[in-house]
Amino acid sequence: MYRLGGIERNYEWGSKDAIPWLTSQPVTDTPVAELWFGTHETGPAKLLDHDTDLREAIAGDPIGTLGADIQARFGSALPFMLKLIAPAKPLSLQVHPCAEDAAEGFKREEAAGIALDDPIRNYRDANHKPELVFALTKLEAMCGFRAPRRAIELLAGLDCDITNRLVAVLQSDPTSSGMERAFALLISGPRSPDPDDVAQVAALCAKRRAAGTSPSPRADAIVELLQQEYPGDPGVLAALLLNPVTLRAGEALFVPSGTVHAYLSGLAIEIQATSDNVLRAGLTHKHVDISEMLQCVDFVAAPPIRLAPELFGVATEVFYAPVDDFELSITRLREPHGEQQIRGAGPRIIMCVDGKIKIRDEAGSREQLKSGQALFVRADDGKVYARGSGTLVQADVP
Repeated sequence: MYRLGGIERNYEWGSKDAIPWLTSQPVTDTPVAELWFGTHETGPAKLLDHDTDLREAIAGDPIGTLGADIQARFGSALPFMLKLIAPAKPLSLQVHPCAEDAAEGFKREEAAGIALDDPIRNYRDANHKPELVFALTKLEAMCGFRAPRRAIELLAGLDCDITNRLVAVLQSDPTSSGMERAFALLISGPRSPDPDDVAQVAALCAKRRAAGTSPSPRADAIVELLQQEYPGDPGVLAALLLNPVTLRAGEALFVPSGTVHAYLSGLAIEIQATSDNVLRAGLTHKHVDISEMLQCVDFVAAPPIRLAPELFGVATEVFYAPVDDFELSITRLREPHGEQQIRGAGPRIIMCVDGKIKIRDEAGSREQLKSGQALFVRADDGKVYARGSGTLVQADVP
């Protein structure tokens, strides 16, 4: 087992205190948006007791660290990344590409000579990026498109130029094709709303919510929030086309590649395929490439994919995502449980998110984790056992 040091990402939307509090680190004026534990080349986790990082350790012994099966399926790299994510204000309106789009886009940008750290780079690797988010506190988000007729209901009562145009598009074609046209009209082209148009719609949403006449007070409140944080951005109005999502602590959401989404607030664990490919359409000061983003979006209306866990024993819940790259388990331990085997095999990252937990593996190594600390378990470490009082999060491969 290796003790891991996570890599901070200090994006402007991050909370200044949520991750530092969980990891017992000093709170400063710098936002800590994410803490990465993985092998992505732009931020591989450190091995705290060795003069190297996790990416190099795996490359030096892929069979011992990953096991023959995982190495054969995914090559000499960890197929998943585990993160803490703490939005204090809304993230960008974004989508992650599927594997085919990512491979093509990465090849194209490599051929163009765009550096991996160039701000205009869309594809920082050739992998897809499905993700599962597990809420540690209440988490607010938008995810996937509403049914066109439900979107019409939200737009119709606002009666201004941009909303009337969106309603006309959706009424003429209440299918995924119509939603594609409406979304494209909203965020791109010469007829997309200007800042005054966005402000007008946000004011109308606030007015009807205050009057108690809104068909969706929740959606209107999100429009108001987005307008406050990103005034005049056309992406503000996307809240009227997308599904709102609230996760309570302990609930999980799966976000497939191609799904438009934005996290709004909260603290969560995120597990994803090893990728940093993000295509943005607004609500950000980072690079926006609307035409590239639109090519990768799935416009079919669908409810958010909430995952129900399967229970193993007295302590462990496992969330199975419909991908080959990862699964997530949550183990809640109490001293009366005694020592419990942590379900799973192969390469794993185990993180403590509260309490203190003693860990031992079949090879004889022992470690103690407190909140915010993490371990990488090699495939050849064998079975893992834990005891104590607290909660462990484990990322592994199905």
